[in-house]
Amino acid sequence: MSRPPRVVIDTNLVLSALVFANGRLAVLRHAWQGQRCVPLVSKATTAELIRVLAYPKFKLDEAAQQELLADYLPWCATVRIPNPPPAAPECRDPYDQPFLQLAVAGKADCLVSGDRDLLSLDGQIHCPIISGEQFLQMIET
Repeated sequence: MSRPPRVVIDTNLVLSALVFANGRLAVLRHAWQGQRCVPLVSKATTAELIRVLAYPKFKLDEAAQQELLADYLPWCATVRIPNPPPAAPECRDPYDQPFLQLAVAGKADCLVSGDRDLLSLDGQIHCPIISGEQFLQMIET
């Protein structure tokens, strides 16, 4: 590709890349910061990330949460989801619907997820729905 791919990355993968700096998905963080991809975000997906970062199990104070957001959001392109939202397949988990709508509205090159509910919908929107590992292979070639 002549331009970095525009990607929707689900919250769990973004969270893994941010919180676990030495984890298997840390390379994903380097990919967006190295401009090898452009993550797409919407109001709903950003709100979910902010909500999840505050979960007690992560033991992140407000400053740490803000620091992690600063390692992600500046690299993202914000997409306004129209009202009514674009047609997207119905997902079993309603919390996943904003990611499908974002992929459609943002004309994403792919939706990256580890969520089986989303992965099962591959082929039902204009772009592939792939795993984090598949995405990392895609951008490393």
